[in-house]
Amino acid sequence: MMQVLSGSIVALVTPMDENGLVDFNTLKKLVDWHVKEGTNGIVAVGTTGESATLEIEEHLEVVKSVVEYADGRIPIIAGSGSNSTAQAIKTTSESYKIGADYSLLVTPYYNKPSQKGLIEHYLKIADSCDIKQILYNVPSRTACDLSTDTVEILSNHENIVGIKEAVNNRDRMKKLINISNNKKEFLVFSGDDETFLDLLDLGGNGVISVAANVIPKEISEICNHYEDNKDKAIKLNNKYKYLYELLFIESNPIPVKWMMFKMGLIKNSIRLPLIELDKKYQENIISEMLKLNLL
Repeated sequence: MMQVLSGSIVALVTPMDENGLVDFNTLKKLVDWHVKEGTNGIVAVGTTGESATLEIEEHLEVVKSVVEYADGRIPIIAGSGSNSTAQAIKTTSESYKIGADYSLLVTPYYNKPSQKGLIEHYLKIADSCDIKQILYNVPSRTACDLSTDTVEILSNHENIVGIKEAVNNRDRMKKLINISNNKKEFLVFSGDDETFLDLLDLGGNGVISVAANVIPKEISEICNHYEDNKDKAIKLNNKYKYLYELLFIESNPIPVKWMMFKMGLIKNSIRLPLIELDKKYQENIISEMLKLNLL
């Protein structure tokens, strides 16, 4: 039975050893930690998981391992998008076979398709793969914007069950919530830590969060308390506003991996062309982490 998605879903980093190889022992510890801290779901090998630099075999091995480590305790979403429709179908299909509950499909990056091209791309994947699929719109990274009209058309497909929206625009959020209200099975998640509370306020289903890599319990609490204790959720969220900013002071996942290294959660390793956080930002981040009792 497919697990229901809501609340705080971590966009999990892919831990690596000193040689840049995937550190599966640490990956298992992270999955266990997230379950213990109350994270409601895990995205394996999304942008934060360095999908751009993992080989296809590695990519699927990480997804498979996260599924095994979670062992049905929380739902697993496989990052399986590509700017090649054929490759996206292959990765999405394989993710389904190895037990992922959902797939997350970023808009095709670099080749800049039209809205009609996006519709054909997503429908082709949805027709080809049985797994439930979540659209992912992040034009700041892809140079491709998925319009709400396109989302509405795609939401009619039984395998397309939601969207991760990273554009901070209240009108757009309202339109997506309207689509969700009209289609009871369609979920709307924020893809932006700094503004996810705005989406919750409009009735969104939760956040796919980078910050949850370092404050999983707190992001989960903000989501879980928003309906029953809004003031508490807002106060807790405000406490971490500056941390959210610092997480994107350089390209994700550079800052979050460095923070996790400082917390003793992972080794200090990231794949080229990304490199370790610039020294000019490190003191400021350490100062904020100390203030928040993260160190």
